[in-house]
Amino acid sequence: MRTLTLDNVNPALLKVQYAVRGELAIKAEQYREALKTEGNGLPFTKVINSNIGNPQQKGLDQPPITFTRQVCALMEWPALAELAPQVFPEDVKARAKELRDEIGSIGAYSHSQGVPIIRKNVAKFIEERDGYPANPNHIFLTGGASAGVSLLINLLITPPKSGILIPIPQYPLYTATLAQHRGVPLPYYLDETHEWSTSLDTIEAAIEKAAKDGVAPKALVVINPGNPTGALLDEVTQEKLVKLCEKHSLVLLADEVYQSNLHQPVTHPFTSFKKIVRRLDSPIALVSFHSISKGVMGECGRRGGYFECTNISDEILALIYKMVSVGLCPPLLGQIGVDCMVRPPKEGSESYPLWKQETDTIHRALAQRTGIMAERLNKLPGVKCVNSPGALYLYPQLELPEGAIKAAEEAGKSPDTFYALRLLDETGICVVSGEGFGKKPGHNYYRLTCLCPGVEEYVGALEAFHLKFMEKYGGAASS
Repeated sequence: MRTLTLDNVNPALLKVQYAVRGELAIKAEQYREALKTEGNGLPFTKVINSNIGNPQQKGLDQPPITFTRQVCALMEWPALAELAPQVFPEDVKARAKELRDEIGSIGAYSHSQGVPIIRKNVAKFIEERDGYPANPNHIFLTGGASAGVSLLINLLITPPKSGILIPIPQYPLYTATLAQHRGVPLPYYLDETHEWSTSLDTIEAAIEKAAKDGVAPKALVVINPGNPTGALLDEVTQEKLVKLCEKHSLVLLADEVYQSNLHQPVTHPFTSFKKIVRRLDSPIALVSFHSISKGVMGECGRRGGYFECTNISDEILALIYKMVSVGLCPPLLGQIGVDCMVRPPKEGSESYPLWKQETDTIHRALAQRTGIMAERLNKLPGVKCVNSPGALYLYPQLELPEGAIKAAEEAGKSPDTFYALRLLDETGICVVSGEGFGKKPGHNYYRLTCLCPGVEEYVGALEAFHLKFMEKYGGAASS
């Protein structure tokens, strides 16, 4: 009998890399287990997972939104409304009843595209956000935005060589999914010197290079607000990107999962690509993604999201429906989470005061932590950090001493991965090195979340480690 080995599995899977849950995260879990035993010899008492935007994980402990949890509780066990009537506000009971009348038991399959009433509520949310109509039949509910991204990339890749234009730095989901579906990543570099702005010249250069390499560009990925950078696009740039997609017949994949994570909403507002496309009356094919994992909900484990198709033909919509049908349906509790995200309590309702208090507190905490962290990181020798106006992260650049670069080479690691591993070993803080997001040669970065409570203790540990590291490997930073 021939056994299953790496030599006889799908070779495309061997090329998949996903840095946010890679080497550093695996080592962090090993340390977490070691901390459970006495005499473990570790120089820290807890592991802080700053490697992934997972707000409600243990140690970060962002509280869930009460309204969402109450609605989901009554969907899980409707009898709770009778057993503990004083616990649940009337608007929560009414919402759960409305959804239950439509869905029935959440233990049953739903429509493969998602519960119709929830898709109608998503369409209304989009209409109110953008000022343009949305069609519920062009909206697909998904198990998180990642499931939709994977589906669309799979749809777009055609043999022999198809490519997707992706920003660098990028969220590793895109390169991982391209590797899985045998697509070619076509990187375009964001401009760190101008707050990680998007340059059309770099995209045009990437398209030109693809043509020379015999790769057909099929789509342009834009992450707005950015991950890992937190950069936010202005409308002028968005319009230029739409025109570029028209020029080169590109599908625009708009990853907008951080659209409500805005730290400076007055000076740096969010505008959806759907609004831009409709305002320009552009014919480009647009797919926009959103999720309950980010924002102030942070319901990552619930797995809820959606994508909306704009200017997509009926034939392609039918093909997408066929493919989502293979998975039967997205998780019901994730769909209910989407409904709570796009249809929060209205002002004047019983749940509104608490919902407003909770969401305002989370927004304020994220903005405050981001500002404090960026300010203090920028004071460290050899660190440059753009103060992010959006998302959940900072992405500081490291100018490391030659001694550190040499030590990393001897260890068989990139300099920023070497730095991140030493940070984990000495402080228990797990970040993601810039190697996982893509970067220009000779540049080094790491991404960390701004979710950690106790910012003084957290940033203090980062500062103390960095100063010690720089002193150990040569002190003066080199460019």
